[in-house]
Amino acid sequence: MRSTRPSFHVRRDRGTRRGTSPVVAAVALASVLALTATACNSGDDKADGQAASASAAGADDTGDGKIKIPDDIRNKLKEHGIDIDKWKDGAWKNWDKDDWLREANDFVNPIIKGLWDPDRMRDANDPDRGVDDNDLSGDQGVTDPTPAPVDAKAVAPTYHANAATAGKVFFDSPEGTMVCSATVVEDPAHPGKSNLVWTAGHCVHAGKKGGWYRNVAFVPSYNDSGKDADQLQNATREEVAPYGVYWADWAQTSQQWIEQGGETGGDGAPYDYAVIHVTPEKGGNGKSLEETVGSALPVGFNAPAVPKVPSITATGYPAAAPFDGQKLYQCTDKPGRLSINTAAPTMYRIGCTMTGGSSGGGWVATGSDGKPALVSNTSIGPVTSGWLAGPRLGDVAKGVYDSVSKKFAGQ
Repeated sequence: MRSTRPSFHVRRDRGTRRGTSPVVAAVALASVLALTATACNSGDDKADGQAASASAAGADDTGDGKIKIPDDIRNKLKEHGIDIDKWKDGAWKNWDKDDWLREANDFVNPIIKGLWDPDRMRDANDPDRGVDDNDLSGDQGVTDPTPAPVDAKAVAPTYHANAATAGKVFFDSPEGTMVCSATVVEDPAHPGKSNLVWTAGHCVHAGKKGGWYRNVAFVPSYNDSGKDADQLQNATREEVAPYGVYWADWAQTSQQWIEQGGETGGDGAPYDYAVIHVTPEKGGNGKSLEETVGSALPVGFNAPAVPKVPSITATGYPAAAPFDGQKLYQCTDKPGRLSINTAAPTMYRIGCTMTGGSSGGGWVATGSDGKPALVSNTSIGPVTSGWLAGPRLGDVAKGVYDSVSKKFAGQ
């Protein structure tokens, strides 16, 4: 792919911060496309076969200030020079590239109760990454003309009544506190009782130049009543997370994303998806995530080719200007095709003015049974917004999904 090297600006952090906010300067890019949210920066403290799995960390506060973690995971961390007993006290903020856990089975995500408070969630913003889309020299010859922008429309609150499966994924990265969008999906091993969440691969793993993110948590129906940012300044945790905070106890993305995924340029984007298995921070009442929110979407693998899909609706919480990440939006458009390179599957592309922060949000189409199904997720978009692209979910995606489902089938 021919390099274009335009530059982009990461929006600096807003609002009051605890700790030190990283300052990210303008950066020269080497390719055509950028992740709409390698996620979103707030700066509140620094925060097999073809499918790559991640180790569960069944951890919690034992009451003595330490984290309880299975011995095998503790030993794995020790091999990387990490003392898990110091994790809860802030060791998770230390991002040494030499001990950043990146391999498929290195993911650990101990629960730190109360970490995701309303301020921390509200202040997670998007770095507004993007690049020119004039050069698609890696095209397979099946890229359709750039779609006309479709204005994102606000979802009417309550979100639970109108988009019950939508929510936000929060996590920490070397650049700070980040956010993506996500969707509750069905679990074939637990009909009606799913604890599975679908998002983008770049919302859990940094790709070829990094590893697994930390403190990954899902909040369904974030800001359910659709309050403005000013109204959320003094909001309680129950107001911003009315259905609770769910921590990832297992995450899985494609091996292609781990090996190829790039912060910019579209590298790995056709495989940019992930499935997260979650558990409630407060232990819950015995109900699954699906039972709690009352809904979960089926996942449509090998959905029809682009010309046969009449429309797709993308949902997410866009955070880069002119949005602020606090409200839920949707775009509906007939998809076109976007080809990144000759070796990678062709992606779906729709017109949409949603910006970064909407990454990972579900793309829904009507299935062969006449019912809605998730067929993609937001992965990349241009610097100026106007369109979004998402991977078509094929055999690799199904392998990721089935592996997570089977992992928890007996639980």
